[in-house]
Amino acid sequence: MKIKFLMIGLLGLVSATAFAQKGALKDAQENYDQYDVSKDAKIPALQTKASQTLSDAKTAIDKAATNEKTDTLAQTYALKGAIYAALATRDTIATTAAPLLSTAQDAIKQAKLHDKKGEYTKLIAEASGTIAQYYQTLGVKQYQSKKYEEAYQAFDNWNTYYPDTTAVYYSALSAGLAGNNNSKYYAYAITDYNKLLATNFSQNQKIYNYLSTLYMLTKDTVNALKTINAGVAKYPANATLREVQVRTALLAGKQTEIIGQIDAAITNDPKNKLLYYYKGLTYSRIGDDAETRASKAKDAATKANLNKESLDDYSKAADAYKQAVAIDPDYFDANLNLGNALMKPAIDLYNQANSLPGNATQKQYDDLRLKADVLFDVAKPYLQKAVDLDPKSANALGNLRNYYRGKYDPANKDANKAKSDDLKKQIDALPAGS
Repeated sequence: MKIKFLMIGLLGLVSATAFAQKGALKDAQENYDQYDVSKDAKIPALQTKASQTLSDAKTAIDKAATNEKTDTLAQTYALKGAIYAALATRDTIATTAAPLLSTAQDAIKQAKLHDKKGEYTKLIAEASGTIAQYYQTLGVKQYQSKKYEEAYQAFDNWNTYYPDTTAVYYSALSAGLAGNNNSKYYAYAITDYNKLLATNFSQNQKIYNYLSTLYMLTKDTVNALKTINAGVAKYPANATLREVQVRTALLAGKQTEIIGQIDAAITNDPKNKLLYYYKGLTYSRIGDDAETRASKAKDAATKANLNKESLDDYSKAADAYKQAVAIDPDYFDANLNLGNALMKPAIDLYNQANSLPGNATQKQYDDLRLKADVLFDVAKPYLQKAVDLDPKSANALGNLRNYYRGKYDPANKDANKAKSDDLKKQIDALPAGS
């Protein structure tokens, strides 16, 4: 009888021990649930309660995790992941938060492996969401501190634990900025922005711009043009995208193909001085190309036709620059290029006069020089305006100097030479690269 009573006592002890460990898991769940209710409270007393119940939940889950009856249960792993993730999120010291986060991540991984029936999917998702919150907060802190590589990693981890287009957007922004110091991050930004363009993300109009720019930074002009053209096709009223489309095409050397695009952009945004400037720049580059081909032409007729084509293009460029200046009279680049475009035919006449054959008459020479003078004077107001707007611009000073060097004007020959020499001194005094 004593043996029988002893056996019953042992069985009772075993049952009580197992119940105690099951009770630890129950306590952990109950304490965590209480924490979850009060965690966002603003009242100090409830904040204190949240901290205490979370601490109690940790104590209980640690007990459950060390008992062979409960240590490999899916509920134990899922609950441990949720509790430790909450602890990491509330810890403001990085060195002590890191091991808590690592424990949470390991627990969530195990919970997914052991939850064969999907009973704790909600709890696992909640724990993952808390980790995502941790990385979101960390990413913002790193971004604001201009630690863009670390910010990218944090935002990318946020998206890993809680897939979210906003997380992808911030990781792309961070990677793009990190790429300024480490170019490998440009590829990460490109990947993330392409993911967003496959969705209906609210910032996609901007992303076409960002992505096209990144392709240009990586010297992928094909995808840069493809991206910005797709953006304009999807958002035809977006003036910024049209402007970027023109700039990208110019940088890619596609100037002969984009006049129609520029005109469409101007129709959409007729007060945009930049578009008129880009139109002028496009015609200037087309004119440059014709002039280059003329210099290589073998026969006189071809050379003459190409030179005329070049001057026609410069005239169209001047018309566009004038429209930009009409919108903003103090637009430096437009004034600079307008003066240069108007002076181009004057310089051509100047060069023709100085290239006359030895049997040419003085009258032929004088006629060409006087015609050049008229065109030089047409350009002068814009040449002078550019210098007034930026007296330290070597290009502006050089263009104005060329005006004084090109003027015939025998009555003011000495004065013009003095002005040319003075401008040369100003240019020589500028720092390198001005």
